[in-house]
Amino acid sequence: MSERHLQPLLHDLVGVVHAPTSALGDAAGQIRPHGVQGVFHADARVLSRAELRLDDREPEALTRGPAGPHGARFVALARWLGDPTPDPTVRVERTRQAGPHGVTEELVVSSTAADPVHTTVSVDLGCDLAPIELVKSGGSGAPLEAKAGEPGRVQWAAEGLTVTVTGEAATVDAAGDRATAPRLSWPVTLAPGESATLRWRLAVTDPKAVVTAAPPGPGWSEPAVRADDRRLVRLLDRALADLRALRLAEPAHPEDVFLGAGVPWFLTLFGRDSLWAARMMLPLGTDLAAGTLRVLARRQGTRVDPATGEAPGKILHELRRHEVALADGGLRLPPAYYGTVDATMLWVGLLHDAWRWGLPADQVEPLLPHLEAALGWLGEHADADGDGFIEYVDTTGHGLANQGWKDSGDAVRFRDGRLAAPPIVLAEVQGYAYQAAVNGADLLDAFGRPGADRWRGYADRLATRFRAAFWVDGPHGPQPALALDRDKRPVDSLTSNIGHLLGTGLLSDAESAQVAALLSTEALAGGFGLRTMSTDDAGFSPLSYHCGSIWAHDTAVVLGGLARDGHRAPALRLADGLLAAAEAFDYRLPELYGGDDRAALGRPVPYPAACHPQAWSAAAAVLLLQAALGLYPDVPAGRVDLRPLAGPELGALAADGLRIAGTPIKITVNHTGHPTLTGLPHSLHIPTPRPAPNPTHSPA
Repeated sequence: MSERHLQPLLHDLVGVVHAPTSALGDAAGQIRPHGVQGVFHADARVLSRAELRLDDREPEALTRGPAGPHGARFVALARWLGDPTPDPTVRVERTRQAGPHGVTEELVVSSTAADPVHTTVSVDLGCDLAPIELVKSGGSGAPLEAKAGEPGRVQWAAEGLTVTVTGEAATVDAAGDRATAPRLSWPVTLAPGESATLRWRLAVTDPKAVVTAAPPGPGWSEPAVRADDRRLVRLLDRALADLRALRLAEPAHPEDVFLGAGVPWFLTLFGRDSLWAARMMLPLGTDLAAGTLRVLARRQGTRVDPATGEAPGKILHELRRHEVALADGGLRLPPAYYGTVDATMLWVGLLHDAWRWGLPADQVEPLLPHLEAALGWLGEHADADGDGFIEYVDTTGHGLANQGWKDSGDAVRFRDGRLAAPPIVLAEVQGYAYQAAVNGADLLDAFGRPGADRWRGYADRLATRFRAAFWVDGPHGPQPALALDRDKRPVDSLTSNIGHLLGTGLLSDAESAQVAALLSTEALAGGFGLRTMSTDDAGFSPLSYHCGSIWAHDTAVVLGGLARDGHRAPALRLADGLLAAAEAFDYRLPELYGGDDRAALGRPVPYPAACHPQAWSAAAAVLLLQAALGLYPDVPAGRVDLRPLAGPELGALAADGLRIAGTPIKITVNHTGHPTLTGLPHSLHIPTPRPAPNPTHSPA
């Protein structure tokens, strides 16, 4: 039997991050030379081992906790030292901090023993400079030989990278067998009641990195939030700390900040992820959105290139320092890869939404040529077979087989479990296209540019085609299909994708109500959030990446659409699922988790290879806050609508420091659900609340 290449598990590892640097170790604080443990910097593992010992013995782990937004602290015991009593008298604290160009560790050994304690503290190191895709495939690089130079210093260099570890007052052993496993060591003597503090640091020099640390400062407002449901406050606090750690920029344009997608696999620019995260963060200001838009606009496609997926006007999928080639020989992606069907429409959506939140005209106008190019891609390149729908197919044989947000190879399945054959027409992508056309038309009109009528006509025709082709009969009544396959047959599984249609304008009021009812079924909503596929479908598995698991961002996006369209009860149910999951994961929502029933264990099952922190999972907390407050501004139209979820079920809620048109505002929602907003610019008003939608006809 051939050996499987298994992606390493990381759900129980402890990470620290200050993008583009991250470090992953075990619960004891050790970084061991296997799996995905290590220190990573911009797609390379720059340290594969950092194991702490006292007298060549590992201390016994006791507990751990955060140490600021970029750090973790580990507490352990050395019970073989000190007094021979049941009470431990020698304690070891290890604090790890990530910085933009490396990590530091502080080791504190303290004693309450009656007699002096003598020990030798050591840290065994290793470096393989393995590329991230090799680690993700379950592989590792050969240990590199270290060079010892100045006292207390050891160094590795290859592929343009230089990694230097310096131990303050440490002795370095890098000779003979220790050339690939160098050791820092410190002799320590502690009198009763004394402690010793030892430090070492890792620094990376990486001139070829395609991403760099963002300038200091969060780049968004930090609101003061009060809530009856304290889970929301704790989730938001942790999420904003994680998002600060994920901020990145390009070396040539440090002023334009975006969010790296996630640790450890995706800590770089990802079109879809960075766009969704910036969109969710709009209640805290428009700076992040503007930076993300400009970064992606600079890399917007200009030519047709099947090898990279590039096309004129198309927005990038991901950016790496080199080609990404997985060990199984299948997936092979170029450094700048455009294999995404939705990022271009999401770019248009972010520009439009940022404008509505108050992005100044002098920042919108330079992006209008890129808007026109994006719409040009939608009209000229996104519909290869001319049937009026947006589809994708990988023509290279080594790119992503699926190019929506559910991009695993088995993500698009019929109800009976069969895989759909490409080209694939995804349901939610048609919603994104409709919204992009309408949003683009609004921007063109507002800034006196031609073409708006063309795109409104495009949207109308797309809605008609979608209504005729996508609605099918399902076990819970009429439903939009997940997709159309190569033969334009509806892929009839029931999935979370249909929730992304809410708020796009593609659905009628009656269709929106039916989708809300489908999203409320136990088959989709019976877990801690929204399952990616219903339990009624043959392809369902609670730990499938895209066919039954729960993704925090997916749940939040759908929750936001439900709230915006006035479907209060299903939105509140998803909100409760997210908050319960957040509590179980210590308020750091991972990339995804299991889709098991809530009653099965009383807590969500971890997905063992889920990234954490993850940008759009963390930003989901801000979208949840916005939906709870019901805050929907339209600065160009001079209005702010208020339709809060908070109130009798979710409790009272208040936020001070959200931003509309660059101005800090304060909003409170009392126990009855009545909102009060203060601090609005004089140019904005709050209209009388509109009545809830009243469906007048049934879905197709």
